[in-house]
Amino acid sequence: MAKTLEYKGHPLQRKDNIIYYGSFADKYIIMMQVLDSKKEGDLDIATRVSVQLQMTDPSIKSRDRVVKKSEKESLYAAMDVAAVWLDRALSSR
Repeated sequence: MAKTLEYKGHPLQRKDNIIYYGSFADKYIIMMQVLDSKKEGDLDIATRVSVQLQMTDPSIKSRDRVVKKSEKESLYAAMDVAAVWLDRALSSR
């Protein structure tokens, strides 16, 4: 069985240019979308990443689920803010 990729104790899942951070079983999840990237050698490096803290409640309309959003200039900066937002949201139950 493949081990799930984790960052600071929360699972990471990627689908194309969207990265989900956190568990859909929790009340909140982070959605990061790579909006722009540049080539460095063989790698695509993210240069614009949208970060959204979302509620996972399926009874809420998708546009109303977004609690916070921001845009960062790198995946590292996006992951930093995502980790803080998710931890704060999950600890304030």
